[in-house]
Amino acid sequence: MRQQHTLKISEIFASVQGEGLRLGEATLFIRLSGCNLQCPFCDTKYAWEKGEQMTVEQIIGRIKQLRNRFAAEWVCLTGGEPLIQDIENLALRLKVERLKIQVETNGTIYRALPVDWYTVSPKPEKYQFQSEYKTKAREVKLVVEKNLEFESIQKLREAFPNKIPILLQPESNLEWSMLKAYDLLKRAVNTGMKNIRLSLQLHKIFRLQ
Repeated sequence: MRQQHTLKISEIFASVQGEGLRLGEATLFIRLSGCNLQCPFCDTKYAWEKGEQMTVEQIIGRIKQLRNRFAAEWVCLTGGEPLIQDIENLALRLKVERLKIQVETNGTIYRALPVDWYTVSPKPEKYQFQSEYKTKAREVKLVVEKNLEFESIQKLREAFPNKIPILLQPESNLEWSMLKAYDLLKRAVNTGMKNIRLSLQLHKIFRLQ
């Protein structure tokens, strides 16, 4: 018997999108295990290794159960880094379920998938990303960690079209990071940089998953 393809899943849950331009929208989350960067400021370190092997049909079954109680139109594939696993079949099945798909990625891997919304969050030190995201990304999210420099924001603004917003997101809503984010925003505005915005983590304010 042919062995079924499985994905390593950290957790599946219903909540609201707590970050970025989709802030506050009802969303189902599929958090995949594993990450190719493992940043020290990551707030989901538990997803780096731990997880359960699940078939696509098992995942879809769980999503259907959640939708019976929380009829969200969006599903977010996140991590870890969701694109280190082959999620094509999962994405296709989610489309069969008439869900809109968001992928949150660090941008180092690109897969041609039926995705409605790519959130690209390049990470230090080099803030590298695949060139396809210059046209595919709907938003670029930068975590305002202690070592983030203004020059990194400049380089990313030059790399992405101005129509794609760059969101400065404080690290875990910490006060020092909020102050730094605002200072970086003011500097960006005063140097003529376009479409730089502040963001936050709404789910932490509401104490949601």
